[in-house]
Amino acid sequence: MFAVLKTGGKQYKVQAGDVLRVELIAAVAGEKIQFNEILMVGGDAVTVGAPTVAGAAVVAEVIDTIKADKVITFHKRRRKHSSQRTRGHRQQLTLVRVTEVLASGAEKSGVKEAVGTAEARRAAHGAAAPAEVPAKPKRAKKAAEAQE
Repeated sequence: MFAVLKTGGKQYKVQAGDVLRVELIAAVAGEKIQFNEILMVGGDAVTVGAPTVAGAAVVAEVIDTIKADKVITFHKRRRKHSSQRTRGHRQQLTLVRVTEVLASGAEKSGVKEAVGTAEARRAAHGAAAPAEVPAKPKRAKKAAEAQE
């Protein structure tokens, strides 16, 4: 049985035993996580989601947090200015091993959902999503006076 899952803006075709390098997930080594955004489940019968398959999940075990190879960008301005800029970047990744593909019953598995670090930070600080920016105090005061 295989599944196509979506995490970190990318899609992966996986089956039990596969080892993946995915975008950084808020989990430590040895922890079990569950990917709930499943786009397709295949095997004897293929189920395609619209956009996701309800009740399907992929359970995986976190092996380690690693860094990808360094990517170097080099910018050079020519002619009279002759300036140069070199920048490097190493993307942080999470190494996971897929343990099982669940076609149904994902809600009852009791395994922690795999979320990226940005969602984990928002959850830790009590904010579900970016909220509206409140109006500036002076402008709010002027708007209230204008309505009166």
